[in-house]
Amino acid sequence: MSGSGSPPSKDEPRLQSLCEAYQLGITIRDKLKETDLITVFEDFDHTIDAIDDGYPAWHPAPLSFRAMVLSFVFMEITGDSYANFTRRLTRQPEVATILGFSRVPDESAFSRAWRNRFDDATHEYIQAAAHFVVKEVHDRSISAPEVRPKAEIVDDTQEDADPAEDKSFSQDEIVQTTRLARDHAYGHFDSGRASNASYEDTQFFELQTFMGMVRCGTSQGATRFQYRRGKEYGPHGDTHLRAVKQFGPEELVRGFNKTTDRLLSVIASKASFRRPVTAAIDITTIPYYGEVEEMPMVSGTKDRDGRAFKFATLSIIGQNIPLVLAVEPVRESSEWDENPSNQIHRTVRRLVRRAKEHVPIETVLCDREFDSIQVFQTLSNLDVNYLIPKRVSSSEREVLDQMDKDDQEVAVESASVHVESGSHPMRLLYVPSTSGEGTAVFATNLRVGPEEAETFCQRYSRRWQIESEYKSIKGDFLAKTSSKDYRVRLFYFVFAVLLYNIWRLTDFLLKADIDGEMDYSPVITAGECVELVASALIPHD
Repeated sequence: MSGSGSPPSKDEPRLQSLCEAYQLGITIRDKLKETDLITVFEDFDHTIDAIDDGYPAWHPAPLSFRAMVLSFVFMEITGDSYANFTRRLTRQPEVATILGFSRVPDESAFSRAWRNRFDDATHEYIQAAAHFVVKEVHDRSISAPEVRPKAEIVDDTQEDADPAEDKSFSQDEIVQTTRLARDHAYGHFDSGRASNASYEDTQFFELQTFMGMVRCGTSQGATRFQYRRGKEYGPHGDTHLRAVKQFGPEELVRGFNKTTDRLLSVIASKASFRRPVTAAIDITTIPYYGEVEEMPMVSGTKDRDGRAFKFATLSIIGQNIPLVLAVEPVRESSEWDENPSNQIHRTVRRLVRRAKEHVPIETVLCDREFDSIQVFQTLSNLDVNYLIPKRVSSSEREVLDQMDKDDQEVAVESASVHVESGSHPMRLLYVPSTSGEGTAVFATNLRVGPEEAETFCQRYSRRWQIESEYKSIKGDFLAKTSSKDYRVRLFYFVFAVLLYNIWRLTDFLLKADIDGEMDYSPVITAGECVELVASALIPHD
């Protein structure tokens, strides 16, 4: 019996619980604009599905788990101690009824629940929901006298480290900017479905956005989305998959390209966006665990027994907005398929050509996987500079041995590339490794002398940003799927990259009006973007 797809991520339940916690916090915040805190909890219909009761079903606990969770959220918002909260319930038994208790619990019941009934996920759920409310009340000047001071739940060092965020951006500005970025994304993808189809393409994109942001699969995501938007609004899971398969690889790449152009047009007027750009090219993998027969888009991995779908990207890096400019499927030759031999330089050519339609590129950084004279010549033919680490062969070893004899730390060797597509001079730079051990060797087509080689090669350290980028794309925005169909896999990955770009565009627009240097670190986290886009997609009661 064969299976396919990724095993469930150990982080998925946590992401789901945090999403639900923030939705709880958003609901409380919105109601606080119109009424007091106690009334907020009256007729409160928020479901608590993402965390589990620590007591087994047979446990004779007389107190409702939901009521206990809501009580702790209330206490965390007000700053009440167990004793003060118990006295409040004793003085106002109607509050106990509103929360869902059949009787007023004593102080020890709350203490036991926190220690024995609630696990770490429930603790985090309660604090995430409550602390969101506290911050929102104070940041947005909502009149709610029972809400505790913000200073009680915010670490002083954290506040001091980034005072610009609190002073510069209101929650309204963040929500408005996130919606603006989202509005630039959907219009350039066309499934080619009939104009009288039951659902518009936009509805599939909204569902895909929701699935990526709550990190769930198609069936569960469609059900949860319909629950929040209404049964008639969103497509069923099988309908969604059928629609996704209407997008061929070329149409997907074309739509992504047009969307990227639109996003960059928003950025173009901002002086803090630097041109030309430094770019990084890399390949990322999405693990695959099924049978590989008749799966030509599945490749081997560095782990000899590993299998994965592979995608190549080109991204802007350095002191600039870190957008992904181009995405390319990777098809490799494997023992289970009849694919032609790997020609990575063609992938590089397509990525760079596509990216240069958007911005001028000065330098391309690649990792050692791209150490190939065909890649070097391709980049030279495209009139871009490159900096790529080289594998150490016998000729490089001879230079390293001579450097040891001469007690040299830095050396530059002239070389040249001659292939069918052309030729060009290049330099091999031998510099101290940033790891502190040994010597690293880099290839470049720039004229670099020994006195500047080490400083020049430090540019390569910027390439770490693409690793952080992949971590966010796959960890924050990629929806789950076990589909063997490559059209589904490609659509899910391209859409995750699109959501990553929306996050980065949102962050850029927020920072654009701040005086000072534009840097890599975001002022809005991926998690905050998840929360805000999800809330923009799902209207509140």
